[in-house]
Amino acid sequence: MMPEAYKKTEAALEAVLEQPVLKVDGLTVSVRSEQGQKPLIRDISFTLEKGEILAIAGESGSGKSITSLAIMGLLPPPAVQVTGGAIRLNGSDLTQFGEAQMRDIRGNRIAMIFQEPMTSLNPVLTIGTQISEAIRAHTLISRREARVRALDALRSVRISQPEQRLDQYPHEFSGGMRQRVMIAMALALEPEVLIADEPTTALDVTVQREVLDLLRDLQAEHDTAILLITHDMGVVAEMADRVIVMKDGAIEEVNDVKTLFAAPSRLYTQQLLEAVPRMGDGTSKPPKLPAKDQPVLRLDNLAVHFDVRGGIMGRVTHRVHAVENVSFDIARAETFALVGESGCGKSTIARAVVGLASHTGRIEVKGRHLEGLDSAGRKALCRNVQMVFQDPMAALDPRMKVGHLIAEPLTIHGIGTTADRKATVLDLLKRVGLPADAADRHPHQFSGGQRQRICIARALALHPDLIIADESVSALDVSVQAQVLELLGELKQEMGLAYLFISHDMAVVENIADRVAVMYLGQIVEMGSCRQVFGNPQHPYTQRLIEAVPVPDPAHIRTSDTRLTGDVPSPVYKIGQRPKMMNLIDIGQGHLVAGNI
Repeated sequence: MMPEAYKKTEAALEAVLEQPVLKVDGLTVSVRSEQGQKPLIRDISFTLEKGEILAIAGESGSGKSITSLAIMGLLPPPAVQVTGGAIRLNGSDLTQFGEAQMRDIRGNRIAMIFQEPMTSLNPVLTIGTQISEAIRAHTLISRREARVRALDALRSVRISQPEQRLDQYPHEFSGGMRQRVMIAMALALEPEVLIADEPTTALDVTVQREVLDLLRDLQAEHDTAILLITHDMGVVAEMADRVIVMKDGAIEEVNDVKTLFAAPSRLYTQQLLEAVPRMGDGTSKPPKLPAKDQPVLRLDNLAVHFDVRGGIMGRVTHRVHAVENVSFDIARAETFALVGESGCGKSTIARAVVGLASHTGRIEVKGRHLEGLDSAGRKALCRNVQMVFQDPMAALDPRMKVGHLIAEPLTIHGIGTTADRKATVLDLLKRVGLPADAADRHPHQFSGGQRQRICIARALALHPDLIIADESVSALDVSVQAQVLELLGELKQEMGLAYLFISHDMAVVENIADRVAVMYLGQIVEMGSCRQVFGNPQHPYTQRLIEAVPVPDPAHIRTSDTRLTGDVPSPVYKIGQRPKMMNLIDIGQGHLVAGNI
């Protein structure tokens, strides 16, 4: 017969094993204000089981990221703090832990993938140093062993030429590649709980697919519990077991993923799902007739190269062919979209157009060649061409209030009186879905999605002829995304605005673009109307991009495996070598396709 003490010990052990890995009970987080403590999230309760993927969805500002920061113990004291409830990791209440104890927890037992990679990476340290530092902080291994593990981590997220990338700095990576580095750092120590705060926001669909597969593999192999915070309902449908929908700092609905998509119980959830852009066959948008007047933007054989130095003497040994032989034009009131993987040259083209990257070839804005412009000409160009950057936090001066940031272009160009500028600021804030009092706050007081709305309002201030939108809606939740896309469409009709729309979201591109160019390793491989590219994709790379798009339907079955094998292709060549030029062939009615890769 089993002794009573042994029975109690066994029962206690079973209770520990059966309890959830993470339990949040009545969590309330408040910010200190002149009126006292103001709750940011109220009475949040949920559990996360071992091996479960729990998604938290909702609009920007709903409290998703605040919840994750509270779990990690990263709330900025003393202004913001936990004022109620408990956060239990395997039974231990993290709200009672000191900073030294939390440092042992972070990265080792709970890891986090942050939303904005550029503000999370140290700009003065190489990528290899930062990943190795995170590994050595929690394991007793040598620098050499840590570097080997860092290299494996980069390979796991499919960064090209990882040996060379280890010794590069964050500014030498594209936005999507920086996000992959953050994911590699989080996965390096195989934590019990992985908090993924918009982990694929900055990623193109093929890399997004690989990262989601990677997260799913990690869950299967190590029984890792994942708390997935996202506004992408396609990602929620494909990844989550259960879903929490948040609104205004409180939980609106909790349900298993199939029930949530099939029969949401709350009106807010229904509206959220209705706002999700969905892929079709390109026929939802009628083809735009070719414009006969002068194009707003014309590129002719544009090329952008970056030299890579190495060796003791610092000689140029390699050259990055970031953009090679790119030609297209954009007409008035036309939306031209560039799609492709991160690092394919989309953002480099945008920087070249606004004069932020040296180039060869010809760039014309409204018939005026950019080469040789004086300071007055460049100032006029800035008024004609405005850009919405990918990373809103890096694009906004943290010392200035939002009202001043939006009015600054008007002030620089001497447009309107002070009263006129203030009225314009309030109108623009309203049009992008922000309250009037946002003008008196600083950028750090907004969520990532709200900051992107501020950037869009700033770009609209000068009423430009061309807006370059570089992932301009990637940080927005679906309802605000729909609102901003509708606004861009209205402005195009009212003012004849032209857009160079850079995005990795194929569903958004199909719904907003008139024409699409698909880029691969700095070159265009397919170009045509939405109906041509989405309804009849000819190039294998275009087909793979479309197949990789997450579908907002848990019942959807993927028909093919989009995972890549072998080495990751790279646009870096030794001096004297050049990439193979891809000539576009018209297969009918302006549908241009290159040869197979």
